[in-house]
Amino acid sequence: MNIIEARNLTKQYGDFIAVNDISFTVKKGEIFGFLGPNGAGKTTTINMLTGLARVTKGFIALAGIDCVKHMKKAQELMGIVPDESNLYPEMTGLENLCFCGALYGMDKANRAQRAWHLLELVGLKGAAHRRFGAYSRGMKRRLTIAAGIMHNPEVLFLDEPTTGIDVENARHIRKLLLDLNKNGTTIFLTTHYIEEAERLCHRIAFIVNGKIVKTDYTDELLKAAQEENTVQITAAEDISELPGLLRQVFPGYRFEIIDQRAIRIYSAEAIDLIPIIEVFKNNNLSVYEAKIVRPSLEDVFVKVTGIEAQEMKNEGGHK
Repeated sequence: MNIIEARNLTKQYGDFIAVNDISFTVKKGEIFGFLGPNGAGKTTTINMLTGLARVTKGFIALAGIDCVKHMKKAQELMGIVPDESNLYPEMTGLENLCFCGALYGMDKANRAQRAWHLLELVGLKGAAHRRFGAYSRGMKRRLTIAAGIMHNPEVLFLDEPTTGIDVENARHIRKLLLDLNKNGTTIFLTTHYIEEAERLCHRIAFIVNGKIVKTDYTDELLKAAQEENTVQITAAEDISELPGLLRQVFPGYRFEIIDQRAIRIYSAEAIDLIPIIEVFKNNNLSVYEAKIVRPSLEDVFVKVTGIEAQEMKNEGGHK
């Protein structure tokens, strides 16, 4: 059953098309991810889905509700965690959660009980009476997620949930999201972290320049990549000039330089390393290591989009 449906979704700012005629569905109970670089249209899409940006053209439905016509009704089913916190720095963590509960119409007793439960869930019970403005970035992110699920939403929307926070907090948040999903919450998230998408998402849409270029189950994306044999050879010397020669000698293989001393070889057929190593020896290059490489989601993303993974890792912002 699809809980989110988007058809021909478009967002235009003047002459600039931020999101260009995209269509996708999200199944009830899954974690669905938008993976793409800065400027790809991730934040614009999530803003249209949650009513924070007006749709230029297209259709959105959440649990059968037409979001373009009845967004207020649809928002009752949503938890929204923006890329920057929208909580109040002068309030304590507990006060922020109770205030959110009041906005959702919860009575005083229920919102206090729920707030304490969530503070424990996100590991902030000890900081309940500390001002939100004094929280670390990671703590702020965790409390913002707690605020987003204060009313037990059917769907949780998260924009770049772990950007700019330390490894420990990122791990805590990923575990929290997996636990929420196991308990039935549907999650839609955007990220430019390939590893995060691979760890969390059941299905992933690759989005580049406002268009979806690939959507599939994470397992299927990896399975397709693993149908190609991959070997990495590392030498003791600089081999950056070698790929041209290798392509001439072995036209049936595909070669990719990883760095000055490492090269990857790709082939649909089994790779015979002996003649390749002979080429290294004939060019006075010493093979330090040769290993079979298990393709990752990173390899799939690079192959489909042409965007190098390092570009994604270096992202400082996201839209």
